[in-house]
Amino acid sequence: MVWKPHVTVAAVIERDERFLLVEETTTRGLAFNQPAGHLENGEDLIDAVKREVKEETAWCFEPEAVIAVQLWRRAPETPSFVRFCFSGSVNNHDMDQTLDDGIIATHWLSRNDIYARQQQLRSPLVLQTVDEYLKGTRHPLTLLQSFLDFP
Repeated sequence: MVWKPHVTVAAVIERDERFLLVEETTTRGLAFNQPAGHLENGEDLIDAVKREVKEETAWCFEPEAVIAVQLWRRAPETPSFVRFCFSGSVNNHDMDQTLDDGIIATHWLSRNDIYARQQQLRSPLVLQTVDEYLKGTRHPLTLLQSFLDFP
């Protein structure tokens, strides 16, 4: 059997000491998460995170740095994820846009608000990456290179 982790992207977006999270339905009930999702065929990581933020929050996201590349698995019998987490800013909110299926609402929460919801977080990586962001962890976007359809 070939092991194939899921490749995902996530965005840490801070404004006025509050972070943009989505409240979403999951197989384990309601959860809070950064805007995040799976890399799709034919797109690079930057395009993926921009798309996911737009689909889940109706905000246009401009990535500015990579916070972390994380390998995560909840338990041995569950899928593994390679998660690319970005920081950046948002502008141009479309209040009329319908959000992705499963997204109940968006929230701007402080770090303490997120900490208080630890049991409701989609994964422990949500708080982990907020803390990395607050510590100032930033890597240049040039760290990422795409060679799609490159002969």
